[in-house]
Amino acid sequence: MSDITRVGVIGSGLMGSGIAEVCARAGLDVTVREVGDKAAKTGRERIERSLSRGVKAGKLTDSARHAVLSRITVTTDLAALDDRDLVIEAATENPQVKKELFAEVDKVVKRADAILATNTSSIPIIEVARATTRPGQVLGLHFFNPVPVQKLVEVIPSILTPAETAERATGFVTSVLGKTAVAAPDRSGFVVNALLVPYLLSAIRMLEAGHVSAADIDTGMELGCAHPMGPLKLSDLIGLDTLQSVAESLYAEYAQPTYAPPPLLRRMTAAGLHGRKSGRGFYDYQEQR
Repeated sequence: MSDITRVGVIGSGLMGSGIAEVCARAGLDVTVREVGDKAAKTGRERIERSLSRGVKAGKLTDSARHAVLSRITVTTDLAALDDRDLVIEAATENPQVKKELFAEVDKVVKRADAILATNTSSIPIIEVARATTRPGQVLGLHFFNPVPVQKLVEVIPSILTPAETAERATGFVTSVLGKTAVAAPDRSGFVVNALLVPYLLSAIRMLEAGHVSAADIDTGMELGCAHPMGPLKLSDLIGLDTLQSVAESLYAEYAQPTYAPPPLLRRMTAAGLHGRKSGRGFYDYQEQR
């Protein structure tokens, strides 16, 4: 049995709200911290909508939905995380923001062996671990979007994370959350994104060259390679701003051209076209909002 019963989640965007939901559905006490009242309200509503979809699909009863919601507290007070056994940071993919958050969380969380985890897609774990006074308790828990659906979690210890901490985290992921864990090295991109991002960027370059449409690229990969979602649809789902941040982190680490964000991606993110979450990316999602 896991000794982790109280979980803190920092951020209630697509990833943070999903992580909070799966933890609460596993029977855990969850406290979500957001930066302001508006973001906290939006995050709570995002979780409520997700659970309501579960009820509508017959995967959750209405009484179970209420029980899950009763286990989730959303707050703007970082100090509310002081009694947590595990804190999972799911803030913006920015190294400086993450390091500052971990330095603050380190001061707040009282339990000496509490695990402090980051949901980063690509930032080296050691960078955030060194911002704390307990780097051995810091590791990566990289969930995938949408968190309630996707079964995979990458567990990423840094060079300073002892085996027992990684084992506790892996046990939590598998035994409590019921997900599949893979051990990933503390290298930018870990396992999945180190392989996935060059593929997505290649599709963007193909579109940018003007020889083929976005729909034909996606249809080709879906029907020709049996992918459940084409690369441009997947990029929109991930978020083009997130994809660019991950690509920049990979390029900074490896300096290989395949990791460099294409100009089209940079222009789209600069224009605020971030994919599904903004209503428009390689496809238009306005009618779905």
